[in-house]
Amino acid sequence: MKVHWDDIRFLLQVSRHPKLTDAARHMDQDASTISRRLKRLEAELGVLLFERTRRGHILTPEGTEIVGRAESIEQSMLDIAAITEKSDTQISGRVRLGVTEGFGTAVIAPSMAEFTREYPGVSLDLIAMSGFASVSKREADMAIMLTRPQSGRLKVRKLTDYSLRLYCSRDYLSDHSAIKCPDDLKEHVLIGYVDEMIYSPQLRYYDDLVPGVVPKLCSPSIVAQLEMVRAGAGLTMLPMFMAERHSDLICLIPEQISIERTFWLVTHEDVATLARIRAVSAFLSKISKKPFVM
Repeated sequence: MKVHWDDIRFLLQVSRHPKLTDAARHMDQDASTISRRLKRLEAELGVLLFERTRRGHILTPEGTEIVGRAESIEQSMLDIAAITEKSDTQISGRVRLGVTEGFGTAVIAPSMAEFTREYPGVSLDLIAMSGFASVSKREADMAIMLTRPQSGRLKVRKLTDYSLRLYCSRDYLSDHSAIKCPDDLKEHVLIGYVDEMIYSPQLRYYDDLVPGVVPKLCSPSIVAQLEMVRAGAGLTMLPMFMAERHSDLICLIPEQISIERTFWLVTHEDVATLARIRAVSAFLSKISKKPFVM
């Protein structure tokens, strides 16, 4: 019996992303190609690896056992890669980093020129979006998260604290009543997240300020919220590392409204020792000390 390692890679990806369309996106392959390779693997092994359901490809007991053995092989290959990297004078390879949209857009993206100068051999996929790419599911090698994970084969460390404050545009402030205390927010248009799309309880800022107050204008995108407030649509809570870059925004009653949050850097145990991962980790620590981040 001859089993191809590439087919095992398809098996591992589908075990982590049961929907073929999701697995195809992560592997840059067609869903039909993945389906064909899985069927070939099942024929070579003589076992049914997946139950095909509406929820996607669900591992059979035999498939679960084989995936466990395949992950051991995968780990051995990663260990070999780590040894190879340590012997190289030039760090190289690709790293996939998941990060919140705001931090990725306002802090990391503007630092990419500096990163490529320091590590010209490292390619970086910056997954900056509303929500997180999962490290546990191997959607990313590393992720910057708002809440510290409590389980999983993960390496976790505190990256930085950051502050959020209440902002509005100069035009909005000139056309509306003054804001002297948190209760005054009830008389203004608030901008915030779509409640059912909030991916972390750490984003429910208004609950910390005026319980029961509900934003009138909502978006799952912090970048969209920023543009709304800059256009004079209302008030919103923004991280200082985003808001303080814009001179057209005014910080309102900071002595009364200031929220502290923490970013956690999460790395999968399987890749934590790789030189390219350590390089990205060190770089993130450095740029997290820039003004307005802390």
